Amino acid sequence: MSVLQEKVISILEKKIKLIKSDKDALYLVGPIQLPVSLDGETVTFQWYCWLQCEEVTNHFERIIEKLSSVNLAEMQQSSVLVYGDFASNEEALIRMHSICHTGDIFGSQRCDCGFQLEQSLKMIVEHGTGALFYLANHEGRGIGLFSKAMAYVLQENGYDTVEANLNLGFVDDARNYGDAIRILKSLRSKPVMLITNNPKKLDALRSSGMDLSGRVPLWGNVSEFNEKYLQTKINRSGHLAASGSCPND
Repeated sequence: MSVLQEKVISILEKKIKLIKSDKDALYLVGPIQLPVSLDGETVTFQWYCWLQCEEVTNHFERIIEKLSSVNLAEMQQSSVLVYGDFASNEEALIRMHSICHTGDIFGSQRCDCGFQLEQSLKMIVEHGTGALFYLANHEGRGIGLFSKAMAYVLQENGYDTVEANLNLGFVDDARNYGDAIRILKSLRSKPVMLITNNPKKLDALRSSGMDLSGRVPLWGNVSEFNEKYLQTKINRSGHLAASGSCPND
């Protein structure tokens, strides 16, 4: 084990609890600070996540080493919200939205996902027609919720989003849009405008042969809790900044 790996293990094992039973184990990771917006005020909760596993071990490095090969994110299903006459209208907005358990459900301000989800729906309704694809196997850029909790622990210890994923054995972004695009094509053959800041989503649509008429940017909800996260999206993951600058400029 490298010095870097030892450092990662030393950080994570302090946040993992083994809960045994006769036949399996629960591995509980946390607590993790989660600033949540409630009625216009920020309230910091402590977040935990657990994983059921047949293997019972106190050697947490064994569990961590297996995370990238277990495909936890594949154990969920996706859906799509369609508005208006999506099949026939000449212009339609679409959003490929990756599930964010903490942002979409709890209102976490560590990211901008909840804001993007709500804003995308508003934009689609205001436009008159469109669809929001809710991609449930995309949690944590495709690493799964438990792995995302591990990544949050690393982020609380100075790692950025990309570094955390890489040090857990994942790539920066493991998401695949193939299935969602197949569903899109079954619902609509006419051009679409994509709500996104992510060029990988644009490339996925273009490479599939889908007629893409344009892009609608979506930046906002910048706070002290997610500023580094948003900067990392631009500086390390290649997201397109608003007006060619950082989202908070």
